[in-house]
Amino acid sequence: MRWLKGLILALILLAVLLVGILFAVNNQQTVPLNLIWMELPAVSLSVWLLAALVCGVILGMLAMTGVWLRLRTALSRAQRQNRQQRKELDRLRVQELKELP
Repeated sequence: MRWLKGLILALILLAVLLVGILFAVNNQQTVPLNLIWMELPAVSLSVWLLAALVCGVILGMLAMTGVWLRLRTALSRAQRQNRQQRKELDRLRVQELKELP
């Protein structure tokens, strides 16, 4: 089963790589990027699009960091409370056994 998962992953990665190569080959036109306050050098369109994708992914990860940290602290708080409740339950079980005649 593990080899099947590896094979499927390899096929998906190969397909993504092939689509990426086709994307780069079909977008060879050089385009200067004008950002109102400055003009960036002329580079192929595929480079600008991939750079925009990378910037979007990084900004998205930064935007989700706050949510991730909040969920992480809530999880650790819940795990701590769970450990305390298990200790109390174990203590009550032992106490109940000691009280039996």
